[in-house]
Amino acid sequence: MAAQKLEFYAAFLDFIEARMRAGRTVIFCGDVNTAHCPIDIARPKENAKSPGFLPEERAVLDTWLERGWVDTFRHANPDVAGAYTWWNQQFNARARNVGWRIDYFFVHESFLPRMQGVGIEPSVLGSDHCPIWLDIAE
Repeated sequence: MAAQKLEFYAAFLDFIEARMRAGRTVIFCGDVNTAHCPIDIARPKENAKSPGFLPEERAVLDTWLERGWVDTFRHANPDVAGAYTWWNQQFNARARNVGWRIDYFFVHESFLPRMQGVGIEPSVLGSDHCPIWLDIAE
């Protein structure tokens, strides 16, 4: 399964970069299903070998950043810990805020001047994920 995920990540990067080369503005968002850095997961040591936090998955997100894509939440909040977007429902993890930040808005670095705000809304219930938002200038 991890190989298919990595193949998708590579194909997706090619897809969005082709749109950029064609002069399009690209914002991509959603459940990337990977917590990028230890700050993005409640228990990084315990999950070091868990899908969604494997080194090869995290390296893909490193590649995205190296290619000019920006994790908007982490850009605006470089040191904020405990900001998660997903919690395992089986273990009442949300109530204890034992979660993962796996939902993202990515923009190209050239788009950053239009970014006005970004956030996570953990108080909004109804799913194992919570909403995230990005405010952009016209």
